[in-house]
Amino acid sequence: MDKIKFGIIGCGRIAQRHAGHIANFGELVSLHDVKVEKAKILSDSYQGIAYSKTEEFMNSNMDVVAVCSPNGLHAAHTIQALKAGYHVICEKPMAISSSDCAEMIQTADQANKKLFVVKQNRYNPAIAVMKEKLDAGDLGRIYSVQLNCFWNRNFDYYTKSDWKGTDKLDGGTLFTQFSHFIDLLYWMVGDIEEMNGMKANFAHKEVIDFEDTGVLSLKFTSGALGTINYTVNSHAKNMEGSITFFGEKGTVKIGGQYLNKLDYQSWEGEEIGELPPGNPANQYGEYQGSMSNHDKVYQNVVEVLQNNGEIATTGDEGMKVVAMIERMYQTMN
Repeated sequence: MDKIKFGIIGCGRIAQRHAGHIANFGELVSLHDVKVEKAKILSDSYQGIAYSKTEEFMNSNMDVVAVCSPNGLHAAHTIQALKAGYHVICEKPMAISSSDCAEMIQTADQANKKLFVVKQNRYNPAIAVMKEKLDAGDLGRIYSVQLNCFWNRNFDYYTKSDWKGTDKLDGGTLFTQFSHFIDLLYWMVGDIEEMNGMKANFAHKEVIDFEDTGVLSLKFTSGALGTINYTVNSHAKNMEGSITFFGEKGTVKIGGQYLNKLDYQSWEGEEIGELPPGNPANQYGEYQGSMSNHDKVYQNVVEVLQNNGEIATTGDEGMKVVAMIERMYQTMN
């Protein structure tokens, strides 16, 4: 069976992660970035062709395009790739408006192409086991859920980027830093019926267009209550990324810095035993991102395209998370 041919549009830091996994699951043949030197760095490592113009890239010999450009360009690049006849892997967030997400889904349907949305935190060992427990009803009725996202993003993180921190291309802290966490709330607990919140920019007024801190209170359609506390003002380094579940049959906290540890559990039934080892967090020089499970994303792409498997995270799920974040920002205004 022929190797799947991949291209990457947007050759920043996360593209390096994609390129490494593409080399294991297929062949990286085409790369494009408006700063063509970034594309050339990756092309030198993976023997792909670096293109300086989007049109040339879109006319190259590919099967799948990985969209790793800034958030605000995800929709345009995804739609362009789908119309050019390629399947698409879109990095998080799927877009920064639900209307753009809807157009992406519609275009994929019209082009008869697959649209994959990256939600790699679903593969964290502690998250995967907890999802199984919740689906089996082992925690009983969920009373409440607390999500804490306490990270550090210093001035250099924003000033060294030509798009991070901007309304147009970044969209907000919930989109860039914590959309994966919102996805896990939706995936594990369900949709949100009511929400209220507040936000503020305490320490980054000179460098970002939006908040660096926010708090939200939630009521899920199941009746469960929840809270979200998030900030990028943790001193000097990331502190915590955690979800705590309080249910009628137990209490569980998944924590660590990246939802990578089982911090606490108390069950009526059998407790969760030793977890399989997870992947390390994405390394970005001065800071770290979420756990690196992109190998599972690419494994799913191959399974879908070569073995008629099912897409692990669909466009509809990606759009739902974007719509939830939009509502959160509306209620915090």
